[in-house]
Amino acid sequence: MKKMSLRTRVLTGAVAAAALGAGTFGAMSANASTPAAAPAAAVKADAADRNLQQSTHLTVAAATKAAQATLDAAKKENQRVSVAVVDRNGNTIVTLRGDGAGPQSPESAVRKAYTAVSWNAPTSELVKRLGQTPNLKDIPGTLFLAGGAPAQVKGAPVAGIGVAGAPSGDLDEKFAAAGVAALAR
Repeated sequence: MKKMSLRTRVLTGAVAAAALGAGTFGAMSANASTPAAAPAAAVKADAADRNLQQSTHLTVAAATKAAQATLDAAKKENQRVSVAVVDRNGNTIVTLRGDGAGPQSPESAVRKAYTAVSWNAPTSELVKRLGQTPNLKDIPGTLFLAGGAPAQVKGAPVAGIGVAGAPSGDLDEKFAAAGVAALAR
């Protein structure tokens, strides 16, 4: 039997690996396009199971209602702001950039909303905590400026509303509070 050169062995191995990869990809693609069989019975979570946890999340409709109420409150005072509503996990549900709001305001609104829901407190209160724990501001995604307010159900945060663009954080937070109040209606 003739011994293959190193070059021939490498090329043969590469061709074999490519063929194997193409076959695997084809099989995976075929499986992905085949609809899965319907489950025989729906799986129900056992509420008594200590390994499960229930949480409450805001709907898109409710988040949009709160965001619009926030913009309306700002418009009444002739302020141009952006508003963001995030869910309990800090994921953005709705962002609205008001007419004439600055280019930095949408991102700032998201970060304020995230900060408010993360600590279940208005961001104006959290700013005060920076004196004792200045490294809080180093947490990614946060913004410790007034203008964020948590929305709560039974004391637990379900969303955060952030506003940015008014001349002061106090105004931003006032408009955020209007959005939280709209959720209670």
